[in-house]
Amino acid sequence: MTIVDAIAEPLPRAVIDLAALRRNVAHLTALISPAETMLAVKADAYGHGLLPIAEAGLEAGATSLAVLEVPAGLVLRRAGITVPLLAWLHGEDTDWRAAIEADIELGISAVWQLEAIAAAAADRPAVVHLKVDTGLSRNGATREQWPHLIDAALELQRQGVVRIRAAWSHLADASIADDEAALAEFRSAVAEAEERGARFEILHLAASSAGIRMPEARFDLVRFGIAAYGFSPFDDCTGAELGLEPVMRLEAPVVEIHVGGTTRARLGIGFGDGVPVLGIAKTSVLLGGRRCPVVTVDVDTMTVDAGSARVAVGDTAILFGSGHDGTVTAEKYADWAETIADEMVTGVALRVPRIYEN
Repeated sequence: MTIVDAIAEPLPRAVIDLAALRRNVAHLTALISPAETMLAVKADAYGHGLLPIAEAGLEAGATSLAVLEVPAGLVLRRAGITVPLLAWLHGEDTDWRAAIEADIELGISAVWQLEAIAAAAADRPAVVHLKVDTGLSRNGATREQWPHLIDAALELQRQGVVRIRAAWSHLADASIADDEAALAEFRSAVAEAEERGARFEILHLAASSAGIRMPEARFDLVRFGIAAYGFSPFDDCTGAELGLEPVMRLEAPVVEIHVGGTTRARLGIGFGDGVPVLGIAKTSVLLGGRRCPVVTVDVDTMTVDAGSARVAVGDTAILFGSGHDGTVTAEKYADWAETIADEMVTGVALRVPRIYEN
């Protein structure tokens, strides 16, 4: 066996197609009209890059953005983003005052969060979205806690400390029956809050799944996450079947070639970059115009069997992409790795450069 030494810079790339993102957002926005689109850019926009995705999504028709943590909202505000921003994952170290002064709207699940807002002593009311748990049990006030949350928010609103803007929740998306039950629970919670004196400017419940298949759950806006990035939230159809396009293409250079009975190419990407090890017996990459099985995955490289294909150091292998021209989507790669497309794209390490195409 002979070895050809590497001459290429061994850097993988995540190529982000902003035009595909815009088409997805425009498609979803048209689907749910007259409800509006809140684009979820949590987890660094599912690994695609917070600011470029936020800007492209707003250009395509999203009217607001959802982050998880206040610091991500502050990054967007400092970059000049002025649309409504919602942050809802809070801890003891949350900088409530900075959030309020930056006009970041706050998802509120518990009375202690309202008390923290009151203690922050900002010079303007905090805009709050009061969350009720309708069965997902991720966060949100239980139905037993809900009246206390409403009463506490109303008292702070009378004091000028908060402005109640919305009631909201998350669906579990476990089954149609479960979501219908959660929708009924949400309507009941809103009615209870209104009986206690709350007046909501907007209501929101649906994310990608219910936004697409459950029109009665759309209310005033839909929080689109993974669908905006080109992937299906359902087990029974693909993103392409929903009219969506993958936004990320993950590729890596050939950094070394082993020539023997068969040609083996070592790629400059590994599990340290987010490539799953699970299921490698099923996986393959596109290299030299053909599908090449994956042999091993190491921390920063992976080896594929290129067979008799003519490949050279510096050639590019595509792990997942658009699903056209021989590539597979992250959904397909996720099937091989026994995971979901959300994990595939979000798991691409930050050390992998993001390259943006318009």
